[in-house]
Amino acid sequence: MTNPSLQSELATKKPLSLREKLMAHAHQWWRPAGTVVAVLLALLLTWHVIHGQHGLSVWQQKRAEDRALQREIEQLEQENSQMRQQVDRLKSDPEAIEREAREKLHYAKPGEVIYALPEKPANNPGK
Repeated sequence: MTNPSLQSELATKKPLSLREKLMAHAHQWWRPAGTVVAVLLALLLTWHVIHGQHGLSVWQQKRAEDRALQREIEQLEQENSQMRQQVDRLKSDPEAIEREAREKLHYAKPGEVIYALPEKPANNPGK
């Protein structure tokens, strides 16, 4: 039960040459191969965006470093402000000058005795 028109059509077709067979094969596989290449390029681009020289991972590291440096700057500015206030007090307040002389230089008023205790030794876990 074969179709007579199909048999006559197959009989009238001439066999394909090697070039024609290759072209038919290339047309059959062109789209899937192009899709695979496009997907591979997209994956490569994604990897580069995330892990490249200026990628997201580097950007996140730099952002964390920036936040840490900003905190350090704020801390140093506060410390600087406190030191400025202390300098201003030492320039203008005689009591602040006296307190500094007593604490740091171990000065005493006439008739006073200063007892200096030894500092605590450093804790050496190896000894």
